[in-house]
Amino acid sequence: MPIRATALRGFATLVDELGGSGPELLSACGLDERTVAGQDTFVSVGIVERLLEGAASRLAVPDFGLRMAAQQDLDFMGPVAVAIENSRTIGEALECARRYLFVHSPALSLEPIADPLDNPEMIGLRYRLGSSPQSIDYGIAIVHRIFLLINGAVPYGLRTVQLPHPPLAPEAAYRDFFAAPVTFGSTSAVLRVPRQLLAAPVSGGNDLLRDMAIDYLETHFGHKGLPVSDLVAEIVADQLGFATPDLSKVSRLLKLHPRTLQRILSAEGTSFNHIVDEIRQDQTLKLITTTQLSFSQIATRVGMHEQSSFTRAVRRWFKTSPSQLRRRPDEG
Repeated sequence: MPIRATALRGFATLVDELGGSGPELLSACGLDERTVAGQDTFVSVGIVERLLEGAASRLAVPDFGLRMAAQQDLDFMGPVAVAIENSRTIGEALECARRYLFVHSPALSLEPIADPLDNPEMIGLRYRLGSSPQSIDYGIAIVHRIFLLINGAVPYGLRTVQLPHPPLAPEAAYRDFFAAPVTFGSTSAVLRVPRQLLAAPVSGGNDLLRDMAIDYLETHFGHKGLPVSDLVAEIVADQLGFATPDLSKVSRLLKLHPRTLQRILSAEGTSFNHIVDEIRQDQTLKLITTTQLSFSQIATRVGMHEQSSFTRAVRRWFKTSPSQLRRRPDEG
């Protein structure tokens, strides 16, 4: 699954500070600091996991994920961070995160759950992204920092932290970072907090900034429920006849790298070329059977500018010629 490369901001600097070569580690994964800085660049979650685990191992710094979170500028989340930081209450901020974190990565989620220890006065904040221990530490530590920030940089009542892996560093390192007890070997990564925290006001929130950020997120990413293949089909259908369907153009509109888009479509059981072919087939059938446009005009409208290619495609799709296909409704 993809994640915005901004999640790796500060990675190279931290590695350098710890005695390694950040650019070298990034380069080994086909990245550089310029790529990491771009808001519209995506990488796979697996690459982020590999970099965090690799840095921790090579530098012999077992709490690397926590250190990465400690130095991370929370602006790396872009408009999602703006919406969260300017919510009215912490509960509203949590709902904002639950609703829009997919913009940063479709694999990322943060949701309230019943308290894992069955205390009715507590709730759990469950974080999910990948399975690498270092990336889990990094992610849950970022969530912790966000809640500190929106609570005015003061403790927000964190009772305990649950992590699904064994301790990577001395347990004191975890206690010092979270200022709370940490347990290991749980089913998932969870921050346990008082239920009443949700009603607490966000420190320094701005209604105008929140509304602007949410309007941007809704305008640009309001199709969360749709499979990416459906979004690609919509774009191709709109562009067909005006421009040749092009993977790179569609990728830019969806703010994805072409290779990332191809991987997502593959995971959904399709491909860009297959989607284009299906849209052309559907539009060709409609235009041939419901209009009197010439076949050359129809070919142009479906983005096939050579008549011979169009005729071959019709025979492949419908096992007949364009002229015979047009006569079929009258023959029925």
